[in-house]
Amino acid sequence: MLMKWPNQLVNCIARNKSVLFLGAGLSMNSTDNFGTHPKDWKGFLISGSNTLDNLRDKKLIKKEIENGDYLLACELLKKSLGDNDFIELLKNEFERPHFREAEIHKDIFKLNQRIIITPNFDKIYDSYAAHESNGTVHIKKYDEEADIADGLRRHDMLVIKMHGTIDAPQKVIFTQKDYAIARTNNAKFYKIMEALLMTHTFIFIGAGINDPDVRLLLENYSTMFHTTIPHFFITTKENIKNKEDVYSEIFNLKFLTYDNRDYHKELSDSIHALVNLVEEEKTKIAASQNW
Repeated sequence: MLMKWPNQLVNCIARNKSVLFLGAGLSMNSTDNFGTHPKDWKGFLISGSNTLDNLRDKKLIKKEIENGDYLLACELLKKSLGDNDFIELLKNEFERPHFREAEIHKDIFKLNQRIIITPNFDKIYDSYAAHESNGTVHIKKYDEEADIADGLRRHDMLVIKMHGTIDAPQKVIFTQKDYAIARTNNAKFYKIMEALLMTHTFIFIGAGINDPDVRLLLENYSTMFHTTIPHFFITTKENIKNKEDVYSEIFNLKFLTYDNRDYHKELSDSIHALVNLVEEEKTKIAASQNW
């Protein structure tokens, strides 16, 4: 079964007036040479806690995981492991398996949007986009504010790594403390994000509504411009179960949901269909010359 794409969303992509925000659900479609998929945040935390010898820490972390407080669980895991072992864990989970791009990454690239933002610090989409574009897609991290601003003004093709990259694990934003430091030290980056929310339609794909940065940006935007056209949030049915109406009101979002079975296959199939819809819309716009 495929998702039904709203005409407004299709039109925004066809006119290149959208920002694609790629969440962890996208990476879940990838596999390594053994057919293993990347873990989600919860899976990563469980795997990491199982490496601990300290039973007290392990029990405390698993309790926070069960409570759904992944930020605190990650903070505790990092503290228990120490910086060096935590970085090793990150690399073992997100870099060394050599996850390959899936069909959904290829279809996202075919949508040909100029601005892509992702909190994922794996390099699955980045590597594919850089290769397919012959290096004309520029990969920029949250702490490269001047380069991001310059790229936006020059109409460069950008992939903006909102939480950093596994290439620089010391700067990855993954714990409660990391978020707090980034908001203080990289305030200009968040100003850029706020500006984009006002000028473009954001399409969140496979993202979680509980990401602190996502919530903060959407709360601020919705408070200032609550009656404007909503942004689109594509997520699993489980993510917003019984909360869709409340979140729509608070964040000014239009939710599109899918079933996460078979490693988010419904999302992948629906994005593939979206590519064709966007091409048809571009043809109509070109024929009418109504750009």
